[in-house]
Amino acid sequence: MGHLAATELADRYEALYTGAVVDVLDEMGHLHQTLDPGIDPLEDGMTTAGIAYPIVGRYNESVDPEANIRTTLRMLGEAPADAVLVYQTNDDRAAHFGELSAAALQTAGCRGAVIDGGARDTSYIVEHGFPTFTRYRTPADAVPRWEVLDWDVSTVVGGVEVSPGDVVVGDMDGVVVVPRDLAEEVLTEAEALSDAEDAVREAVRGGTAPLDAYEEYGTF
Repeated sequence: MGHLAATELADRYEALYTGAVVDVLDEMGHLHQTLDPGIDPLEDGMTTAGIAYPIVGRYNESVDPEANIRTTLRMLGEAPADAVLVYQTNDDRAAHFGELSAAALQTAGCRGAVIDGGARDTSYIVEHGFPTFTRYRTPADAVPRWEVLDWDVSTVVGGVEVSPGDVVVGDMDGVVVVPRDLAEEVLTEAEALSDAEDAVREAVRGGTAPLDAYEEYGTF
């Protein structure tokens, strides 16, 4: 992970916004770190930043529900504090995340969930403020129709490779994944860019022409 502890890294990323993070990654030549559009927060204003904990599953109506729920609960119980769970569901029918999962993860100090799939019990999740990003909503429970295959492994979610230890940042604009070996460098650069954009914003609102502001601060 580098020199920063996971909590500090997550806290500092959460103070940023996805646009600044993506702009820095673009400058570094990493142009494909943003998850597919359509994976959105359950509520406007939800943000998340934390350490990636990827999960892989598949649709399977022949799954043993008792064995499946036990596997799912073991996966949830192993999620560390400061984690953002990132689901590759390989499915478009079931709800892969719900209120009890959110409550357990929130209590454990996890920071959010990003699901390339579905969620249910969404009013409860929103009420309790657990940051959750999902492609769709459905009441169809995962237990009898979708199984967890593996977790804490590298996978592709929303078109982006996600590995354990990467940093995941989400807000109303979408979700971006920062590779773990770039996390601290991207953080420092994104913080500097955010400061520069604050200065540009103030200058433009004060009447400075956009091109003049760009030439002075190097960003717009």
